[in-house]
Amino acid sequence: MDKPNRRAAIRDYKERKAAAGIYALRCAAADAVWVGVSRNIDAQENSVGFALRMGSHPNRDLQAAMRAHGADGIAYEVPERVDDPDLTPMGLSDVLKRREAHWLAALGAQKLA
Repeated sequence: MDKPNRRAAIRDYKERKAAAGIYALRCAAADAVWVGVSRNIDAQENSVGFALRMGSHPNRDLQAAMRAHGADGIAYEVPERVDDPDLTPMGLSDVLKRREAHWLAALGAQKLA
């Protein structure tokens, strides 16, 4: 890759907007679902997976399910993305709280954090 293209790729990467959203972790063996919110839904799967592998996830029930059923027993899902660029940070927080409540009820899930 030549220098101008490389610089353009780096600039594009730094200027990208992270999508917020709702994510769910499902353990079919334990018949349990946990729902959480993230301001960067694309990076959240890696973050949660790392915490679970290290045994340091703050949700003890989820961590216990991970220990009992292994990493393959926990499925990561994104039921909803919030991609509205006109939302202020405060507005985004309100939308995420409302949508989290919706998905907690719809999936019969537990709140993740």
